[in-house]
Amino acid sequence: MSELASLSGHHALVTGAGSGIGAAIARALVKAGAKVTVAGRRKEPLEALADELGRSHVFIADDFDVTNCDKISAGLANAHEAFGPVSILVNNAGEAPSAPFEKTSLDMWSHVLSVDLTGVFNVTQAVLPDLKAKGQGARIINIASTAGLTGYAYVSAYCAAKHGVVGLTRALALELARKGVTVNAVCPGFTDTPMIARSIAEIVAKTGRTQEQALAEFTKANPQGRLISPEEVAGTVLWLASEAAGSINGQAIAIAGGEVM
Repeated sequence: MSELASLSGHHALVTGAGSGIGAAIARALVKAGAKVTVAGRRKEPLEALADELGRSHVFIADDFDVTNCDKISAGLANAHEAFGPVSILVNNAGEAPSAPFEKTSLDMWSHVLSVDLTGVFNVTQAVLPDLKAKGQGARIINIASTAGLTGYAYVSAYCAAKHGVVGLTRALALELARKGVTVNAVCPGFTDTPMIARSIAEIVAKTGRTQEQALAEFTKANPQGRLISPEEVAGTVLWLASEAAGSINGQAIAIAGGEVM
């Protein structure tokens, strides 16, 4: 296995790992030789992923709520028992409800920021002692979004949260640079995930457009005229986790076909 791909000896924690980007990242990390804790609130998809990848390589941390510090601590303690300290943290859990700004309730705003931004803070603080003890080669990789680099209408809370994730990434990268821990953000454009599928179905239901017309709303921003695949995002995460990316720090890497430059 090449230096770029080999992650043997690493224990990775991936939040929001049950489907979409999180599941693709877990697959890539296991293939590269890492032990992976897959974390999420729903047990069934995590069980299916663990069966697919092999129970000797995957530990399931179900009922893992990034907004609940007690549940994070419990899940991390169980992960330690399974595979030891975490050396790669992938903060992927997130939600993206849409509404015009004037119809965005305080509850929606607070919930999105709690999951998408404060959740990154909570999990990173919990795992940070492991990462600092590992030092050289330890990684924090935050799955942000092009919404953290630009603006989109009707998802103001999501944009605010993801801008916050990018800012947190840059601040923490500077704090940890001398510790050997790198901190980077991956910023996908619209990606072919269940979240996008739900959004397309909602557009169809609300507007009467066809599925093809609804899909076009998401692909038009990408100069390549397509959705990003979860595997493309996972490939970038795999590179950032590798030794070859040891000098990449504090970056927000757009995976969007040229939408953001």
